[in-house]
Amino acid sequence: MRTAVFSGGTIDPEVVLPIIREEHPDYVIAADRGILFCDRYGIRPDRIVGDFDSLTEADGDDASALLAHYREEGVPINRFNPVKDTTDTAIAINSAMQSGADEIWFFGATGTRADHTLSNIFDLYRLREKGITGVIMDAHNRITMPVGSEMKILKKEQYGNRLSLFPVRGEVTGVTLEGTKYPLKDATLLQGDGGLTVSNEITADVCSIRWKSGALLVMETKD
Repeated sequence: MRTAVFSGGTIDPEVVLPIIREEHPDYVIAADRGILFCDRYGIRPDRIVGDFDSLTEADGDDASALLAHYREEGVPINRFNPVKDTTDTAIAINSAMQSGADEIWFFGATGTRADHTLSNIFDLYRLREKGITGVIMDAHNRITMPVGSEMKILKKEQYGNRLSLFPVRGEVTGVTLEGTKYPLKDATLLQGDGGLTVSNEITADVCSIRWKSGALLVMETKD
């Protein structure tokens, strides 16, 4: 089941709305201020989660009325104490997994808060370990941590014009990269290696990424 999670970061409607129309997610979760985007653009959430501290602080009575409206519409709302040991996006991830998601797309998971952005990127590892594909999307980036040890990107479908790879939680071995300006063969990627696989370019119709072990973060980016 493909699930879309809307969080409180930066969401560009010109980027997100065409994706939602094309991909038709099976389930939608709004996390905290993500409900504002959903409401504004007519995206009905199947569930709303969060502590709503940033929502109510910024929007006051209007936010309370909005939540009351969705509650009356029968949308489940899970409200948490702001004093908690997790983020609203992580709560949304737990809810998505409980609902049977095998693929989760994140919107509003990046923005001005680098701490939240980094936390959300690391959550992709948790999903990968559960066999769930997670994809973070914004106006300039498509970020994923593939399940398994192989990924292909069609040039006509690439997001932006730059491709970067990063090892997560240790080394990634046997990395072979084909169809790019700077190919690799059986390389080992280490954290802090100086950017060996940063800002590559796809040159062939199909880019092939293979590796033998480890968790690989794949970022397609554009200026």
